[in-house]
Amino acid sequence: MTLSLGRGSAFPLALRCIGAMASLAQLAAAAPGDQPHSAGARRWMEMTAEERQTHLAESTTSSSLAGRLVRMSEGFLGTPYLPSPLGEGSGKDPDPLIRFDAVDCLTFVEESIALALGRSSDEVERLLTEIRYFNRPIFSERNHLMEAQWIPHNIRKGFLRPATRRLGGDATRQVWKQIDERAWSSPSARALGLVGDERPMGRFELSVIGLEELLAIAPRLESGTVLVIVREDRAFSPTRVSHVGFVIQKGRRTYLRHATRTFGKVVDEELASFVARNAKYDRRKVVGASLFDVAQPGHDAPSGTADLAPLR
Repeated sequence: MTLSLGRGSAFPLALRCIGAMASLAQLAAAAPGDQPHSAGARRWMEMTAEERQTHLAESTTSSSLAGRLVRMSEGFLGTPYLPSPLGEGSGKDPDPLIRFDAVDCLTFVEESIALALGRSSDEVERLLTEIRYFNRPIFSERNHLMEAQWIPHNIRKGFLRPATRRLGGDATRQVWKQIDERAWSSPSARALGLVGDERPMGRFELSVIGLEELLAIAPRLESGTVLVIVREDRAFSPTRVSHVGFVIQKGRRTYLRHATRTFGKVVDEELASFVARNAKYDRRKVVGASLFDVAQPGHDAPSGTADLAPLR
């Protein structure tokens, strides 16, 4: 994800949804899936508003939350990748509050969660606002930084539950991001235009497992698990997170369903292929992944923030 000032201009900060770049031959060989495969499945961008409402109503009564999350995210397969396609509809970022014709890695995850939890179009938009913002849908209250805002805020609201330590066991280790004046001094951070208390400060901890350990436990991961990629730290960057997507199990293979600049759209990419590409990325190496369960606020109470906590 890059943070935009509307269509055609973007802040070069935070999630870039790319991972290691691949050659054209590698991309052709990988051939990730970009077609909905469930019976009668269609893309969200191909539906009318009335058809989306019908699809939502049918889905909320027919399966578990995990099943709805798989089905709702499937409707984005093949949707074009666009950096920071959502905004506040006016002001600093006038992009729309919700749309279905383009996503980046984070807005794909956010919209899929809102669609899986919502029972109507109005409720989906309300849930999406809760997920994307600390409180009000204004630029200064958007969850811009993953480890300092998006993850802890959504754990506390009940949308996410930390799962890395439970799934990774002894392979889990702690990393952290220190966000201070130095981190906010880079051109990309300053471009956000946040001032004073609008800028999160402190030390934010994440539980991660290495890429090899991730592949070892991959068959045990439930479809719909949120996978967050964490990279080496840089003092002049306010985040270590570069990518996010959903784990999807199909047959005996594990996939990452994600919106990626590498393929230019939402795809189901075999997790082993994704990990292999990212393991080769040496500009800012991937140190591992954090895992989170999606939850229903008020129904599945979060088990705490042991996997991520600010250390002031």
